[in-house]
Amino acid sequence: MQPQITVLLSRADGTSKIVEGVTDFRFQYTEELKRMGADITVNGKMAMVSGPKSLKGTIVRAPDLRGGAALVIAALMAEGDTVIQDVQFIDRGYDNIVGKLQSVGARIVRVEDDN
Repeated sequence: MQPQITVLLSRADGTSKIVEGVTDFRFQYTEELKRMGADITVNGKMAMVSGPKSLKGTIVRAPDLRGGAALVIAALMAEGDTVIQDVQFIDRGYDNIVGKLQSVGARIVRVEDDN
């Protein structure tokens, strides 16, 4: 849940500190969130998230399952359209995520890539 919480912290007042207890590689998703406008600084196993920041739609790449889920949340919160690439990670962990989110009113569509 760390990546998903990080997205929410990007909208919270003040600065939040996230400490990763396992590996340095768990913060890969933050680069994509930063492309959307999040103010996140990573130093080893620690990330500092400053908010509130408005997120903007752009093209991002899901680095893994949890990071992909965080990007879906960020995209739903963002102004403008967001394209998430490498959705196979999200599909692996969330069955019919597009349909489920649409059923609760989310503006989300799946577009198949011809490549």
